Amino acid sequence: MDDALIETENRSPERRSLLPGAGFFVPDSVYDDRDEAEAAAALDGASVAVVADPDADGLACAAMVREAHEGAALVPAGPHELSTALRFVAEHAEPGLELFVCDLCPDRVAWLETPLTDALAVVDGVHWYDHHQWSDEVRTFVEGAGVDLVVGDADEECTADVTRRALAADGTDLDDRFATLAEVTRDHDLWLREDPRSDDLADYAHWTDPEAYVETVREHGADLPEDALALLEERRIEKADFIERAVRRADVETVGPYTVGVTYGRCSQNEVAEALRQAGADAAIVVKPAGSASIRGTDAFDRCHEVATRVGGGGHPKAAGCKPDIHHDMLDYAYHWTTQGAATKRVILEAFRAVVEAEAAEERD
Repeated sequence: MDDALIETENRSPERRSLLPGAGFFVPDSVYDDRDEAEAAAALDGASVAVVADPDADGLACAAMVREAHEGAALVPAGPHELSTALRFVAEHAEPGLELFVCDLCPDRVAWLETPLTDALAVVDGVHWYDHHQWSDEVRTFVEGAGVDLVVGDADEECTADVTRRALAADGTDLDDRFATLAEVTRDHDLWLREDPRSDDLADYAHWTDPEAYVETVREHGADLPEDALALLEERRIEKADFIERAVRRADVETVGPYTVGVTYGRCSQNEVAEALRQAGADAAIVVKPAGSASIRGTDAFDRCHEVATRVGGGGHPKAAGCKPDIHHDMLDYAYHWTTQGAATKRVILEAFRAVVEAEAAEERD
């Protein structure tokens, strides 16, 4: 394939906002090989490791674990990469490794059973810290396997809060730098938006390497250094443009008593959802060019995780994500891009309606 077809730097801003980044077109097998090589290198000789979501919350946890256990290996893993990350640990970790898993919630036991069992055969204990909505089935399996599982209140804590508290319970008292880091991370992760530094942390985690983020916040806490702030200033020019375009594209759907803003684009979903909320939406669906979607709620609608669960995702009552399994070849993706996510919007709205109907039935009962 001609590189010019997938590189978007020379495209108009509108076309760039409608298409995924160049990395989308690299086969997963290439990333899998790279990720395994990086995990194997990180785990080589390590006595402690942390598997964490590479967002600001997960990486804050990794920074705390590394502060408590100098040299702890980091294996970044998004929600859909958890099984793979545990396999890497099982295959490449030193026997007796102490493992931490942070800010990750498995949706189904079937996705977890073999890799967790294999990892437990190698490691000397697993500490799992999270704040998402866990099903009883998954929680029972994980705790039954002997994992030290601590799940915080999703409405009150981010996983950085949970990790700091759990480490303190085990005798590790982190200094005030990490207390502030957890507080500011919570401000963004729970979408409180009372501290401007929380947007800085979220954006920096998104735009920099996970290792760089961990070491930066270990040294500086929530107050990022000048070079990091300069990077944010540069990248936010395009970010603001993509947000504005996604808000302009939004349609409004009425689902039962709720108003739902629905849009598409390569954009920061939280800021788009906030703009739609200010325009009167009770909830927002932001569909991305790569096929995933973010679902955001408000005080009026707090069942986003139930909507996401119906289409293969999960999350929090007011913030969830999913990637409906409807794209089976590049023709499906071509339709996705040219219709601005029509099929993805449709299946998520169907899930939304099902949740609202179930809610109405509960109220009638």
